[in-house]
Amino acid sequence: MSDRIAEAAKLAPSASLTVEEVRSVRHWNEHLFSFTITRPPSFRFRSGEFVMIGLPGEGRPLLRAYSIASPAYADELEFLSIKVPDGPLTSRLQLIQPGDPVYLGRKPTGTLVADALTPGRRLFMLSTGTGLAPFLSLARDPDIYERFNQIVIVHCVRQVSDLAFRDELESQLAGDPLVQDQALLQFHYLPTVTREPFPTTGRIDALIENGLLFGHPLTGPSAFDPATDRIMMCGSMAMIRDLQARFEEIGFKEGSNASPGDFVIERAFVG
Repeated sequence: MSDRIAEAAKLAPSASLTVEEVRSVRHWNEHLFSFTITRPPSFRFRSGEFVMIGLPGEGRPLLRAYSIASPAYADELEFLSIKVPDGPLTSRLQLIQPGDPVYLGRKPTGTLVADALTPGRRLFMLSTGTGLAPFLSLARDPDIYERFNQIVIVHCVRQVSDLAFRDELESQLAGDPLVQDQALLQFHYLPTVTREPFPTTGRIDALIENGLLFGHPLTGPSAFDPATDRIMMCGSMAMIRDLQARFEEIGFKEGSNASPGDFVIERAFVG
């Protein structure tokens, strides 16, 4: 029996997990990949939520929380992951191939959802690295275009090859079956790179300071306004903590599923 077949034989569904099949894998560079898996007919989620993904471990499944990158209407579930050479899960997960089995949690959850925000005009989704994932889902949700006039994804990475899904985002989601018309008018994408030459460079806080984050084609004030702007953040803990303090200082209030507010973060990833 091959190692791959033996590994597959270890996976069995449980009360909290289903076993799904890998459909595709895309390696963006040496430390970043995305993959899609089958979606159970009964699996429902809100755009922006995360779910547990895993493989067999010593005596029990080895699981980690992954934001769902695919839109809520998609037939398959997509995820974006880093490659950690000695990571308990990612060292193995990065080797998956189409046809392989993986564990999927039955109960998605999270606070990076539209319901956790009060109404506003501009929605800023601020991300670093794989923190882009939940915003890929939200940007392809028709409901978000009904709630906000302008939707902005800011993606900050170290090198240009880290800009996963760049072509789709730069095209303003052209070809998307549900939102391409709205996105052409309302969606904006601002990638920024910190360690290589690129048209936009610098961390998100620097783009706020110099005003580039609010530049053309965005309309409205060239600063964050708690009366009209709503913010979601996902990515590095340092970025989230720094910006959270900045936003609270100018009057933004953190929201949750129970009490919607002006900005939200995913505390499951922040700790």
